[in-house]
Amino acid sequence: MAQSYDVIIIGSGPGGYIAAIRAAQLGLKTAIVEREHLAGICSNWGCIPTKALLRSAEIFHYAQHPGDYGVKIEGAVTPDLKAIVARSRGIAQRMNGGVGFLMKKNKVDIIWGEARLTKPGEIVVSKTTKAIQQPQAPLPKNVLPEGTYTAKHIVVATGARPRALPGIEPDGKLIWTYFDAMKPEAMPKSLLVMGSGAIGIEFASFYRTLGVEVTVVEVMPQVMPVEDAEISALARKQFEKQGMKILLDAKVTKVEKGANSITAHVETKDGKSQTITADRMISAVGVQANIENIGLEALGVKTDRGFIVIDGYGKTNVPGIYAIGDVAGPPMLAHKAEHEAVICIEKIAGLPNVHPMDKSKIPGCTYCHPQVASVGLTEAKAKAEGRDIRVGRFSFAGNGKAVALGEDQGMVKTIFDKKTGELLGAHMVGAEVTEMIQGFVVAMNLETTEEELMHTIFPHPTISETMKESVLDAYGRALNA
Repeated sequence: MAQSYDVIIIGSGPGGYIAAIRAAQLGLKTAIVEREHLAGICSNWGCIPTKALLRSAEIFHYAQHPGDYGVKIEGAVTPDLKAIVARSRGIAQRMNGGVGFLMKKNKVDIIWGEARLTKPGEIVVSKTTKAIQQPQAPLPKNVLPEGTYTAKHIVVATGARPRALPGIEPDGKLIWTYFDAMKPEAMPKSLLVMGSGAIGIEFASFYRTLGVEVTVVEVMPQVMPVEDAEISALARKQFEKQGMKILLDAKVTKVEKGANSITAHVETKDGKSQTITADRMISAVGVQANIENIGLEALGVKTDRGFIVIDGYGKTNVPGIYAIGDVAGPPMLAHKAEHEAVICIEKIAGLPNVHPMDKSKIPGCTYCHPQVASVGLTEAKAKAEGRDIRVGRFSFAGNGKAVALGEDQGMVKTIFDKKTGELLGAHMVGAEVTEMIQGFVVAMNLETTEEELMHTIFPHPTISETMKESVLDAYGRALNA
């Protein structure tokens, strides 16, 4: 007889494992199915280990410029690629083991294998065909085998994988996905990055900081296309100052492979073409949801453009079937998946006053150098919506803490509705802005107006003071500009 649960979650990434914990907290008998590694892409191959790589690059950068801080370092400073990668992989394993501990702590059963929806309320789990791509932390003892399992509610949280363009498919040797870029056996001398979204520009920043000749090719007219154009332009200026080459309004049409290099044919919007030869190439043209081979079609679960269609609470069109995270559509962000998980489970549990997901207040962060962070409408989108707006700007050059840190290249930009004072959007480029953006996210969630932000006391000296100055500037009241 099939083992029965209140909730079964398919996938243990940020959405899946958070859903499992919240369900267990609410007294629901819960199991989670995983086929490859606990904690999903984010902790094993995405958010966390990439930040470890970028931290190593940051330390190397500062060690190369000790004189800027009145420090003398004798002898050459060189990156140890093997040690950098080992540190990153070790951190990934630690996060992996942490999720295993949380499952055990919350009494969530782990079913190891590949799940397939066979009918509403039932899944069949078969032996996984996925090879573990890294040392797996020891699994907790509450791991169950393949078989048939039933649940009143089934949450699909199968995530996404790197998208490949026809004819330019990654091969793991010359053309990399972010998986390959995260664990290079040797440092290339030159690198071509196709795509300047968060993944592409973070790896471009990592490799360039370590001395690699980096060229970025982006099909859109700006780097980091989802960001405010003014912030993007400032970031691009810094990237190019670091020696990064950036081609915009350009696309890679063909790639020829050599013995140990690639030659990319690149066409620009004006019809011109050129070839770029590099040791390695990273394909960073987005991700696609893992919706195949899990039984969605047989159950009639609605999909659209490769994603599962849900309402604001994670419900699909089939009763008892839910979806959260990357598989349920953009933005493809771990924190969006986590928040969706909590909303979905609390709705399942029947908690009162559960608010649907509001995607307009989801922050976005890119951990390149300089960092970029944003929430809400860009200036262009606000104008396109017909909003009468006020725009405030404040440069890091006017902030004492930023100058003292040697990080005076940055800006905070805020956008307000002129009639109501509503904060419509906030956009930042510079040091530590990924830690600062949450202040504006909180403000937007509390429906804070410009007046309340102006009366908020920011500690001195901090870079966060630029946030208040930007608000003041929108109303012609900046104090340090």
